[in-house]
Amino acid sequence: MAETKIMIVAGEASGDLHGAHLVAAIKKENPEATFCGIGGNELKGQGVEILYDAAKLAVVGIIEVISHFKYIRQAMAALEQRLKSEPPDLLILIDYPDFNFHLAKKAKKLNIPIFYYISPQVWAWRSGRVKTIKKLVNRMAVILPFEKDFYAARDMEVDFVGHPLMDSVKTSMAKAEFLAQHRIDPTSTIIGLLPGSRKREVAAMLPVFLEAAKLIKTRVKKPVFLLPLASTLSLADLRAHGLADCEFEVKVIAENRYDMMAACQMVMAASGTVTLELAILDVPMLVSYQVSPLTYLMARHLIKIKYASLVNLVADREVVPELLQKEATPDNLARHGLELLTDTKSREEMLNGLAEVRAKLGGAGASARAARIALATAR
Repeated sequence: MAETKIMIVAGEASGDLHGAHLVAAIKKENPEATFCGIGGNELKGQGVEILYDAAKLAVVGIIEVISHFKYIRQAMAALEQRLKSEPPDLLILIDYPDFNFHLAKKAKKLNIPIFYYISPQVWAWRSGRVKTIKKLVNRMAVILPFEKDFYAARDMEVDFVGHPLMDSVKTSMAKAEFLAQHRIDPTSTIIGLLPGSRKREVAAMLPVFLEAAKLIKTRVKKPVFLLPLASTLSLADLRAHGLADCEFEVKVIAENRYDMMAACQMVMAASGTVTLELAILDVPMLVSYQVSPLTYLMARHLIKIKYASLVNLVADREVVPELLQKEATPDNLARHGLELLTDTKSREEMLNGLAEVRAKLGGAGASARAARIALATAR
């Protein structure tokens, strides 16, 4: 099979993970394929030549993007240079719209085919960007069921391939084994704290989660709090934003993240891909988030969706509570958290809703389906 040169761009942690699964699936179809682009440890682990580290680009919010403009410009220059000096047979873009749209324009002028995998959230805001996608992109694959309907309503054909998390979110051991490994009493009430994978998210959410945990701690039997250490963060980052001053023990888990999540009876999570991971693992959750007041003020007039969490968007109803901005208080989190831990009816209703979400996410094999479309698009 002939060599296929592919450039791939994943500007965020979740895109890095999905991109790595896609690269692995493409290699199965075409072992001669070679890759370069923007990504993190996951794509690097698949043998992708990293031209620019995605960690320098992983920001959320209008104000935050402005402060990182220097790095964004450097990354764009590096990729533009490679597009011209060694034109790939295919450009794969994963989410990260403003950057990727600009790069797509450059690739289009060079007649490089473009495969967009994982739609930007045009269904949430700035839906006019669909016209840009239609003009620039050769093929698009979406991973959320409602996205196909959104594009169809705008006269654009896309492929729904299912969600890649349905393949990758799996535990590696039984709950009893995980608990024994970390010396946790099986009769404990286990609560997860997932404040996000970015430093800014941790700075905003971890202090709130810890205060909520303090309130919950006195109301449940044998409370144990678990906090996964994201690959993008250090223990020092957690200590700098509340962990160092915490008056009770929080077990920081650096490995077996899905085993940790699955062991929890309830999780407080920052809004993001993690909410779908928890849904797949069948773990009840509270979803919370905060951005800078100015970012929120600017964004609230633009965003056109009913829900912030992917779980509720897929279900098209409120399956999990969303506590955002001023509602993201320790008191509110503790109140909702205790309800999930002590009210059997509330817990059962949420678990039924999570089952509904899993059914809508499609079966296994999303990355393989996307890989076949990508290779069919290459020149």
